[in-house]
Amino acid sequence: MWGSGYGMGYGLFGGLMMVLFWVILLALVVIAVRWWMDQGAGKRSSALDILQERLAKGEIDPKEYAERKKALES
Repeated sequence: MWGSGYGMGYGLFGGLMMVLFWVILLALVVIAVRWWMDQGAGKRSSALDILQERLAKGEIDPKEYAERKKALES
């Protein structure tokens, strides 16, 4: 009735394990791709952001900030 005994292997448990394996594998691929894509996207600060950080840290004074900001915007 069941042929030569070939089929799903461990019955329903084997089928569920196979589905679980593929779901986990797909999830890992999606996570890896999203992590890889996020590595180079949008993490860089613009020149104006860096200038504002330097002003906030006290590395430059407001006069120098205004001069450099004007130079960046022109």
